[in-house]
Amino acid sequence: MRLPNFFPTGVPAGRGSVTVIAALLLASATVRLITGATGAWAQSGQLPTNPMPSVQADSSAQMHEKTAEPSQKEIKTASASFNDRSDVSRLLQALNEREALVIKREKQLEMRMRALSVADTEIEKRLKILSDTEQTLRATLSLADEASEKDLLRLTTVYESMKPKDASKLFEEMEPNFAAGFLGRMRPDVAAQVMAGLSPQVAYSISVILAGRNATVPKT
Repeated sequence: MRLPNFFPTGVPAGRGSVTVIAALLLASATVRLITGATGAWAQSGQLPTNPMPSVQADSSAQMHEKTAEPSQKEIKTASASFNDRSDVSRLLQALNEREALVIKREKQLEMRMRALSVADTEIEKRLKILSDTEQTLRATLSLADEASEKDLLRLTTVYESMKPKDASKLFEEMEPNFAAGFLGRMRPDVAAQVMAGLSPQVAYSISVILAGRNATVPKT
């Protein structure tokens, strides 16, 4: 601190020491006064200091960060809530689509089951018709077989009643298989007489057919 100039020009030499001492005391009192006032102002908070702006800036930044953090959390929470709602919405949509697909398949399955039921009923009807037709056909064939058997027995009796010479001429004109069928039904003595009147070639053919008829029959 620069001291005030208490030494006037032109002071006598005798009085110079007294003046210097008085000036020093006055300067010391001034310094003490200034120092005490500065301390009082610092304690009362009225005197601004250099570190204060930095502390206030730090406090302001911390307060700003503290007030900003809840906002970011709220944004994150809102975003997560929106994502959750979006996921739930997509899940519900997928479930609805799945339910619609299941209902559609159930309807298709029900229609197929109905079609199969109708087809089964129709098949049962046709099987019954076929069964009745088969029984009718068997009865008809049985009647035909009986009639044919009766006709064959009647013809066999007629051929047996003929003279062997006349029967031989008739059998000579027949197909060998047809002639063999009648000769196999005749009595052996009558068949022998008819065979004796045939030509050797026809008699041989009929004999081969009669011999081979039962060749494939099991022996046991």
